[in-house]
Amino acid sequence: MRIRSLGVIDDAVVELSPGFTAVTGETGAGKTMVVTSLGLLLGGRADPALVRIGAKSAVVEGRISVGPHAPAAVRAEEAGAELDDGALLISRTLSAEGRSRAHVGGRSVPVGLLAELADDLVAVHGQTDQQGLLRPARQRQALDRYAGDTVAVPLAKYTAAHRRLRAVATELDELTTRARERSQEADLLRFGLDEIAAAEPQPGEDTELAAEAERLGHAEALASAATVAHAALAGNPEDPEGVDATTLVAGAHRALEAVRSHDQELAGLAERIGEIGILMADVAGELASYADGLDADPLRLAAVEERRAALNHLTRKYGQDIATVLAWAEESAARLSELDGDDDRIGELTDERDALRAELGELAQTLTDARTASAKRFADAVTAELAELAMPHARVTVEIRQTEVAEDADGIEVGGRTVAYGPAGADEVELLLAPHPGAPPRPIAKGASGGELSRVMLAVEVVFAGSDPVPTYLFDEVDAGVGGKAAVEVGRRLARLAKSAQVVVVTHLPQVAAFADRQLLVAKTNDGSVTRSGVTVLEGEERVRELSRMLAGQEDSETARAHAEELLETARTGS
Repeated sequence: MRIRSLGVIDDAVVELSPGFTAVTGETGAGKTMVVTSLGLLLGGRADPALVRIGAKSAVVEGRISVGPHAPAAVRAEEAGAELDDGALLISRTLSAEGRSRAHVGGRSVPVGLLAELADDLVAVHGQTDQQGLLRPARQRQALDRYAGDTVAVPLAKYTAAHRRLRAVATELDELTTRARERSQEADLLRFGLDEIAAAEPQPGEDTELAAEAERLGHAEALASAATVAHAALAGNPEDPEGVDATTLVAGAHRALEAVRSHDQELAGLAERIGEIGILMADVAGELASYADGLDADPLRLAAVEERRAALNHLTRKYGQDIATVLAWAEESAARLSELDGDDDRIGELTDERDALRAELGELAQTLTDARTASAKRFADAVTAELAELAMPHARVTVEIRQTEVAEDADGIEVGGRTVAYGPAGADEVELLLAPHPGAPPRPIAKGASGGELSRVMLAVEVVFAGSDPVPTYLFDEVDAGVGGKAAVEVGRRLARLAKSAQVVVVTHLPQVAAFADRQLLVAKTNDGSVTRSGVTVLEGEERVRELSRMLAGQEDSETARAHAEELLETARTGS
């Protein structure tokens, strides 16, 4: 990794070798920044406070060796990244303003992709993880993770059923608690639909009746006007001396017809006047028919107005016109059908809820059985690790229990009992420790001293590391609170783990660092920063001096040097 402008680090390169690498240095020298840098490369949260004071941005670049068919390589290539001679190049830039950018294989990618790749590349175990493992919920998650598919498969089915049960319960609660409101709504809709059905309005009926009412209300004036217009066009039989338009036009047409053969223009005019005469005759005939057919029936007018009043009553309540009223009726009928079906829906949901609870009970029992079987293997593995960590008589057990609830409470039946349940089943999981023979098992937070707790947590982490299919493990001061012979055993155990994976340990214990295949020293310069030369590989005499400092705080103490050389020899020979 190359780290620039991150915390106390100005510009430094950290080369992590295969096997066991220990990162050491004085308190505040920047060891934690190594962990933080790796966290950023793995998609960790970008805190702008990490940017070195005075710098515009912090940059972390990493080169990670991967196989061509490794899941991380495949996922990176799907995102457009390219491998560089079997290595994946990852960079993360964090600005002082809080903006964050990520690149993989030369391609800009979402930060979320880094977290996806991290699952297949590196497992980080630190003091924060240890504190989290003290919580029962995290202990259940830890056991599930250790168990693998034996728990993961039924847990996925359980989670899906639980999610559906929550949805069913929510809908059922809404239907039952709002029953009165929905009943009132149904009554109002039913009343409105009955009113509309009784009136039987037809599409466009209001427009047609308005036109008819207008005609009937002015029947006499309309008939008089039609009669006068007809007389003007066709003449009045009662006034034979009167002059009408049809007669005049006919005379004009005859006059032109007599001479049309002498001039084509005049012939054209004669044809047009002839057309006018025909049109006038047609209009006159229609006027006569209109006047004869016009009905000034006051009874019909009264009936029309009565019908219009009935339709206006509907439009005042349900829409601006009959078309809107009919649309409201169609929508309301559908809504009423839905409301009237609530009782049936409540019955369906109740049946589905009961069936889901029964299914959850069976799946919860499957989870309990799988966790119980895995818990025994997990406890035995952690106990075996504790024996390697100078706690030969300690024993770890895993307690799996359920909380009974009243039969009428919200619970599921597991093993003939009604118990509380949640999104991950009905089990409560807790790690118990008996530190020596005769001691009763107690929760690890209460049953272990500080040093014992660190070793228990480290044992748990090592067991996890053995079940994690990743090539690199980072332990961040998980040996805190351990010293003496126990610290030597911690170092020896980490060295053994490093035979099958790359292990990086940030530590303050010389007993742990002595077992490393490679030791990196993080040191500040006089101005308080870590530069490129501030992260060095310690070999030979330099490593003895650093271990002496870690042992006694004095690099040149003969006693400390002797002890440091003894530690290195112990680590080399394994004795």
